Amino acid sequence: MPPQENKDGGAAAPTAEASTLRRTSSESSMSGGEDGPIKTYRDYKVRKSSLIGMINWTHVLYVYLPVIFVVGLGVLLAQIVYQVVNDLSSSIGHQANLFDILNALKDLFLKLFERSLHLSHDETLLSSSAKITALVLVVMGVLLRMDNPVYLLSFATFHAPDSWKVSHEQIIEMMRRQNTYTDESLDFMRRLLVRSGTGQSTAWPPGIVQCLEGKETDKTIEGSRKEAEYVIFDIVEKALKKAKVHPKEIDVLVINCSLFSPTPSLCAMVVSKFGMRSDVLTYNLSGMGCAASLISVGLAKDMLQRHRGKALVVSTEIITPNLYYGNERGFLLQNTLFRCGGAAIVLSNKWSDGRRAWYKLLHTVRVQGTGEKDYQCVFETQDEEGHRGVRLSKDIVKVAGKCMEKNMTTIGPYVLPLSEQIKVVYSLMVRFFFKTLRKTLTSAGKEKWAVNLPHPKVFVPDFKRGIDHFCIHAGGRAVIDGIEKNMKLELFHSEPSRMALLNFGNTSSSSIWYELEYIQEKQTTNPLRKGHRVMQVAFGSGFKCTSGVWLKL
Repeated sequence: MPPQENKDGGAAAPTAEASTLRRTSSESSMSGGEDGPIKTYRDYKVRKSSLIGMINWTHVLYVYLPVIFVVGLGVLLAQIVYQVVNDLSSSIGHQANLFDILNALKDLFLKLFERSLHLSHDETLLSSSAKITALVLVVMGVLLRMDNPVYLLSFATFHAPDSWKVSHEQIIEMMRRQNTYTDESLDFMRRLLVRSGTGQSTAWPPGIVQCLEGKETDKTIEGSRKEAEYVIFDIVEKALKKAKVHPKEIDVLVINCSLFSPTPSLCAMVVSKFGMRSDVLTYNLSGMGCAASLISVGLAKDMLQRHRGKALVVSTEIITPNLYYGNERGFLLQNTLFRCGGAAIVLSNKWSDGRRAWYKLLHTVRVQGTGEKDYQCVFETQDEEGHRGVRLSKDIVKVAGKCMEKNMTTIGPYVLPLSEQIKVVYSLMVRFFFKTLRKTLTSAGKEKWAVNLPHPKVFVPDFKRGIDHFCIHAGGRAVIDGIEKNMKLELFHSEPSRMALLNFGNTSSSSIWYELEYIQEKQTTNPLRKGHRVMQVAFGSGFKCTSGVWLKL
């Protein structure tokens, strides 16, 4: 049986029967089952010796360094007190009382302060052991200042009220009531819905859903702003409450929304609603598509490097003003795949927040395509009749594949065990050798020999050896199928993406957070544990591929 969506809009966990299927797909999925035994997360246990080699010992050091620093301060203070007590006892001939010790400590610290001002070195004030301890503490303090870890304190996703949720037939009925689509376009959108992998209870904005009640579709900017306020205010309030953070504690605010960028900005809307400080740094990103959430996280991380503080990242897409009213097939996909959604993420780079954080950010990688096909494959424009929409090119699959390959090549050395990296290097060397030899033989007139040379296959590293969970952007069933096949993922790896697509649809940049929420709260086939590493992968217009790796704390 297919996975069932939760009645309240939550990501329902697959049943025992569903978990034995080769794919966790929608009831209309065209994906066929595959033969062979089904693997579980237990099949990817690594030897303890290999696990020790994969440990990021720098991370371990920086986790415990603040505690060691505090203990070191106590040791230094104890050494100074011990030195003062010994000096007093030898000078007065009997054991010093508490009042004498406090006075001696005050005089010692005053002399240290005067020495620091006048650079006087006439007498030795501290013992050698105290000096060594102080030097070690200075070095540790410098290291602590150099390390700026980014912690995820909490995140929250938008769960729409029941009045926003519609079935496939209701979506087609909403399209029909726009009175702009031909029967061929309606049939085409129906087929897209059947193959999309989305469920029968996904969210559309009330400004469009109200046409089912006989009202006119709301195309105004006021309707768009109402949708933005409802979604963004809800997730920001929930995220701050989970993190136990007051709005005035936020130092950086980043909001990404690709197709709705009003004046004043969405950032100004949030600052005004929650009464944030007047000096909060705000950034409103638009036009970056479904990859924008990790770009926003990367921007927040960079801004937090300037000083320690907290950042709030909001990722959403507003559907009300972005319905396509034409009949060109290249534009119609946006009407059937995208749904209302959003996510708010609270970040901090204060080491004192590390103990209550959910995750630590290990790496973020962003790859930007630079060719004309990259630029044109997801393009907002007008059709021949002047209707505005987002056109998807036929080259999008090829462009996305190349972009993802570059991204995985970049992030691979940071997350793959050494054994996999050696295989990658060996594969590249062999391919380069035969390619060079083939060119040499061809130029020497030995075409027959060149043709008979082998063509070594590209080695695809097993990311499952370095990553425990995958949050693949729920851009559609074909996107998830393609990544699952190319990265040789198992059922339980792609399950969060399929369930997010089924229960919420393509919520654009926030989809990877619905998947992480499913991993945290629902998934039983690959339970989340401390020390697990989670990879998020998303794609966006331009063309971009972004990835991020989080460590569960």
